[in-house]
Amino acid sequence: MVMNTVIKNILYTTALAFTLGACSDSEFEKINTDPNRPANVPTPSIILAAQKQLVDNIRNENFSLRGAQLFAQYYSQNIYTDQSRYDIPRSYADTYWANAYKALNNLNKVIQLNTDEATKATASAGAAGTNANQIAISRILKAFTFHSLTDVFGDIPYESYGNDDPDFEALQQDPENYTPKYASQQKIYADLLNELRLAADTLWKYKDQNTFGNSDIIYKGANESWARFANSLRLRLATRIQTKDADLANQHIEAAIAQGVFTSNAHNAVFRYAASAPNEAPLYRATVTANRKDFAVSHIVVNALKGELGPFDSEDPRLSVYALPNANGQYVGQPYGLPLDAGGINGPTDISLPGAVINAANFGETLQEYAEVAFLIAEHNNWSDAEYRSGVQASLEKWGIGAATAKAYADGLPPASRETVLAQKYFALFTQGLEAWSEIRRTGHPTFLVKPNDVVWERTTANGTTTYRFDPIFGNGIPQRLFYPEKEQSVNRSNYQNALENQGDDVITTKIWWAK
Repeated sequence: MVMNTVIKNILYTTALAFTLGACSDSEFEKINTDPNRPANVPTPSIILAAQKQLVDNIRNENFSLRGAQLFAQYYSQNIYTDQSRYDIPRSYADTYWANAYKALNNLNKVIQLNTDEATKATASAGAAGTNANQIAISRILKAFTFHSLTDVFGDIPYESYGNDDPDFEALQQDPENYTPKYASQQKIYADLLNELRLAADTLWKYKDQNTFGNSDIIYKGANESWARFANSLRLRLATRIQTKDADLANQHIEAAIAQGVFTSNAHNAVFRYAASAPNEAPLYRATVTANRKDFAVSHIVVNALKGELGPFDSEDPRLSVYALPNANGQYVGQPYGLPLDAGGINGPTDISLPGAVINAANFGETLQEYAEVAFLIAEHNNWSDAEYRSGVQASLEKWGIGAATAKAYADGLPPASRETVLAQKYFALFTQGLEAWSEIRRTGHPTFLVKPNDVVWERTTANGTTTYRFDPIFGNGIPQRLFYPEKEQSVNRSNYQNALENQGDDVITTKIWWAK
């Protein structure tokens, strides 16, 4: 079954051995896995593997680079243009779904080892950390993974550590459940917020302790940073359901801010890849390693950062970070969504490819950052100006822009408004395709994105001028979701059909619950 709701212990260990064997970073190399003794796999090894599985999956070439990054119109395809016009192979969804549940099973394994009386003492031995702290961090990573899944598909099989709702049947073992129910996204979001709340409460209580040590690539085991991440995710998720359940959303927003969210870039949740093979970042593997130049920065991003498109009229210092100049030293975005016969007219030297920082082997993939938190708080406070400018400055500094330059740029922007805050949030989320795509679906911003029938390029040659318009192959605009995996339709057909009855047809134009 594609979903892989259950993986026996031997499969956990196989996944771990593969993942750890692929990591060349010195901290990764310290961890050894015996594939013949799954019961003895230490929890730090499992958490390391799960983190890498999670980030590999949300930023992989097919789902992210040929999916969410294109839906957000950050990149444009060069030569092949079908995915930018929303012809999405079902295999992209199949792989994304399967690999997410594999990571979830590993995270659940950490929880099981820390709750089983026969293993909990061993699980907390050495520098691994207490049972309660290991469980709390695993709950946060599970919440992030499930939130990433439900934002792509809508209703999904879901599992909760703290809630035995009969609709939550995913990840079940003893006995194995190959046909779990699909929980509604409304139920999932409410439970995710509660899981994050409880995890944060635990970690704040033990904020000075360390859990998992250097096996935790994201925070090196810092409990307080994990607590802030949990609350910052609460802020994100609560804002997403503001129009659906304002009371619940405001309750979590205010409690999360009061307890402690990100307050600087030092708190950013980042998974940094290694500089050497075979453990490089996904974009590097898709371009440098594969020797391909399929992805250029879109004309939308380049023109907006130049101040030629959207609500800002000055050049953004991030332009030279996000994009490379072409052979003539100019920043030229590839027109977004060209028809196939025009996709390769601009060669790689004619247009701006992703910047060197973005395309580095050891790039740090961001799960969430302070700039986003500042923009969320600005939105909650009726588009407050101080948080808006703090978010812009933080984003520029994150990308290596000096503090004085970053502050001057932020101070010179137009006042905060729905349009300006959400446009700056869009710029800040560059490389975080899924989150940017979700925000576009939630808010309809930025308004300068390409829409069907918009002119994307006027090319003038000796033979005259040719006008190219954006003409999606499927749908009537940015996809609202991805298809469910094909195997779900056969192996778990009854629950699959129940999900369609609750949510709508299994097509990319069906809006998920929070976007309706």
